[in-house]
Amino acid sequence: MPASRGPTMRTSLVIPTLNEAGSIGHVVRTFRVAAEEANRTLFATDPLEWEILVVDGASSDGTAQVAEEAGARVITERRKGYGRAYKTGFAAAHGEVIATSDGDATYPVEEIPKLVRQLLDGGVDFLTGNRMAYLNRKAMTMEHRIGNRVLNTFLRIAYYRYFRGVAGGTLVDSQSGFWVFRRSVLDRVSLTQDGMAFSEEMKIEVLLRGLKVVEVPIHYGERWGSPKLSSWRDGIGNLLFLFRKRMDVARELKTGIPPPFQSEPGSTTPPP
Repeated sequence: MPASRGPTMRTSLVIPTLNEAGSIGHVVRTFRVAAEEANRTLFATDPLEWEILVVDGASSDGTAQVAEEAGARVITERRKGYGRAYKTGFAAAHGEVIATSDGDATYPVEEIPKLVRQLLDGGVDFLTGNRMAYLNRKAMTMEHRIGNRVLNTFLRIAYYRYFRGVAGGTLVDSQSGFWVFRRSVLDRVSLTQDGMAFSEEMKIEVLLRGLKVVEVPIHYGERWGSPKLSSWRDGIGNLLFLFRKRMDVARELKTGIPPPFQSEPGSTTPPP
């Protein structure tokens, strides 16, 4: 039986949204059911406090209201960008463990409690989901699959020396946005990107800083609603970021590690 860690540990699920009223209620409710069940089973001796934090990009379809009615705390972030939403969410989250997911019902949020248990029991710093393990072809267009393959290949080649501490020696899915990690990770990484490249930046940073990273297979489903990702535009932007980041890493060896993520001035809900 796992050792008790006390009843006060908190976990936050951070979800960025933009016009996802049709799916966000399902995502929040699915996670709440899984979290309540986990407190009766996986965490029976040390129940957690589960927070659901939706960072909404000023949606026009009532996403924020649907999320609140389903049981989430909602913050409006009017500045654009996937990474911008996450940085705002991380600063506002109360959890000692943080999980992430999209609001379009593609990621298996019901698996998060099990991954939190794995993180805590395994002494892991950062868990990331591998969407390619059981990929439903309807969930990802051909262009998206090709783009992911190119980006994953470039990452493995350019950063191969930093994969030594990863089980299997590499990451299969560099673009996954499904993570579970210790809040202390944010004290070790430098996060600068406001756009889609934030996902790559997060993984590269945890690898650079020598943190214990594990990639886990996950099911990735067909999204609810119309896609917002532009496969070619975002793919090229991510590839350019990977190249620039690799140059920055080389300079860092000479000039020193950049400062870590910090709560930003003006945050409406500072971290504990």
